[in-house]
Amino acid sequence: MKKALITGINGQDGSYLAELLLSKGYEIYGVVRRESIENSKKMENIAHLLNQIKIVTCQLENSLAVYKLFNEIKPDECYHLAASSFVSFAVEDDLSIMMNNFTTTHNILLSVLELCPACHIYFAGSSEIFGNATEYPQSEKTPYNPRSVYGISKLSSHSLIKNYRERFNLFACTGFTYNHESPRRGRTFVTRKVTSSVADIVHGKQDFIELGNIQAKRDWGYAPEYVQAMYLMLQNKTPKDYVISTGILHTVEDLLKIAFDTVDLDYHKYLRINESFIRPGEKIPLVGDSSLIYKDLGWKAKKPFNEIIEEMVRSDLK
Repeated sequence: MKKALITGINGQDGSYLAELLLSKGYEIYGVVRRESIENSKKMENIAHLLNQIKIVTCQLENSLAVYKLFNEIKPDECYHLAASSFVSFAVEDDLSIMMNNFTTTHNILLSVLELCPACHIYFAGSSEIFGNATEYPQSEKTPYNPRSVYGISKLSSHSLIKNYRERFNLFACTGFTYNHESPRRGRTFVTRKVTSSVADIVHGKQDFIELGNIQAKRDWGYAPEYVQAMYLMLQNKTPKDYVISTGILHTVEDLLKIAFDTVDLDYHKYLRINESFIRPGEKIPLVGDSSLIYKDLGWKAKKPFNEIIEEMVRSDLK
């Protein structure tokens, strides 16, 4: 039986990945922070899995704690999903974002190299490494140009992954995932903010929704499909980095219309624009070209955007 270690297992991707690997007969160890164990809200994505997986607490910024973890488990596969995942432009967040995202990756690579060098490592990269993109759509060959510390931290970690792969022959690879959504998406992300607001409006808990630039465009996919791509990457013959995306752009206004149409409401009546929510826009939108992963591994995004948002609204209504 293969052993998989998933950092950030209680997040959206971690929970879907755990379900996928359980269906394939894996023994699963999930890493969470100690404070998450004590907060049922932070564990709700995996509450239904707790009797099938082993939960371990570990401060991934602590190199000795990570070493002990890998020495005890010696996994066959490691999916490093844990990260400060909210794209912040506030200077005071810079150090913690870099610590969370870069140092944790380095600690994992060092431990794998020392204790279980045959372990296959997946690192959750991000479209944010392309930042102010130089071309449209972005592929594995697109130059990196991050514009946030989050993007810089992901690029730094990807560079480490590539370095350990080339220097030490580790099976380590990065998936450059574009936005991917589901009913388990955190409420700080615009898709879930919209769908949960629609549900709250229907139930009389709020009167309107505040957003920034509704013409902002994103490449939005379906999280359960994206974890399948992660799994396939670690079954590959050789470690290789891939863009994971739909290649289709939608605006926040499209998102609003679909979400409110699901409950037969006109979004115009409930929308307020808040100028303070408007973040710097991209001259070239972030949209991925995932033709390489389709060619190599047969993966491509399938679920249409409107079906993803309708599912999220129905879930939030419940």
